[in-house]
Amino acid sequence: MIGLIDCNNFFVSCERVFRPDLRTRPVIVLSNNDGFAISRSNEAKSLGIKMAQPVFEIKELIERHGVAVFSSNYTLYGDMSSRVMSIVAEHSPEIEIYSIDEAFINFDGIADTAALGSKIVRQVIKGTGIPVSLGIAPTKTLAKMANKFAKKYPAYKRVCVIDSEEKRIKALQLTDISDVWGIGRRIGKRLKAIDVNTAYDFTQLQQSYVRKHFTVVGERIWKELRGESCIDLESLPPVRKQICTSRSFGAMIEDFENLSEAIVAHATACARKLRLQKGYAAALMVFIHTNTFRTDLPQYLRNTIIRLPVPTDDTFEIVHYALKGLEEIYRSGYHYKKAGIIITEIADHVQLGIFDNVDRDKRKRLMEVVDQINDKYTSTIRLAAQGAGHDWKYKQELLSQRYTTNLNEIITINCK
Repeated sequence: MIGLIDCNNFFVSCERVFRPDLRTRPVIVLSNNDGFAISRSNEAKSLGIKMAQPVFEIKELIERHGVAVFSSNYTLYGDMSSRVMSIVAEHSPEIEIYSIDEAFINFDGIADTAALGSKIVRQVIKGTGIPVSLGIAPTKTLAKMANKFAKKYPAYKRVCVIDSEEKRIKALQLTDISDVWGIGRRIGKRLKAIDVNTAYDFTQLQQSYVRKHFTVVGERIWKELRGESCIDLESLPPVRKQICTSRSFGAMIEDFENLSEAIVAHATACARKLRLQKGYAAALMVFIHTNTFRTDLPQYLRNTIIRLPVPTDDTFEIVHYALKGLEEIYRSGYHYKKAGIIITEIADHVQLGIFDNVDRDKRKRLMEVVDQINDKYTSTIRLAAQGAGHDWKYKQELLSQRYTTNLNEIITINCK
């Protein structure tokens, strides 16, 4: 049996942990630059606020109903996620962290999965204050489905177990085909065109038909829905084939200096991610573009790919080549809205060149020390070329405190 534990309205829930006065108020969390709603409380959903809805469209709704609005606080959310996952890991030797607010759990060998599932849910809520739901079933796809039932119907008390053929068939019949994990709206539309409206309808198709029209991935989902486990747990996250770091600017910028500060910051972040997965950048892309929504301004979108002479995870080298790329594509006279770095090719080893004269052992030790200090003291050391970033950083006008990671922002309690 496999379980999927999911934090309910995770970003909103993180904010509410430290603001109990918001537990019954509608709350939303915004995307980078405070542009869109990316997490909504149930109260906000009931007001008609949609996922990814622009703030300017709901401004009047926010004011009329007293909706609490927050900027994304990824430092807080990342730490709260780690706390949730550590509690889950105490109860299973094998978990797969699927996203910041979801994890698959291996329940193999557990006699009473429902009892253990309920215990995990209680301890996560007690230990973190984050409400969670848990679905347990013979396959990952069915566990995803069970999780939705656990979240939707209070009678399950946050834990839904699909452990019989009767429960499996009933769950399939109640699930719209577009809501099946891995199907989505586009493929769901194709299936509905041939009168496949539910997950159960999909399982009644012939295997050969599914394989022919929906590839190997579709066949795998078909098998999973029929109770045959085809998607294994991944205890370690898969190594990424590309790494991207980019941001829209809080205000449009024109000069090369501010643009270069942003590129240096993004390149530094990419280098850190590379070292975490023990990869080496063999090629990178630098891109910049203006605001396509500003039709009153001239538009410019450009990127360039640079192949590095020696694959590297060294911040100094990656920043050096990223700035060379920016120099190549930058043009004055434009109002830039976004810039970023993509490591387009990642190697798993370093092949030195005959003319390479970098002391790589010394650089490696330096990067290790920098990473250790930044991990412990939250990015204390950075390159001077990053600057202060006041002109290019994205908006976070409604940012909450980093309650769990910064002593200067620890929660305060009024005892009067």
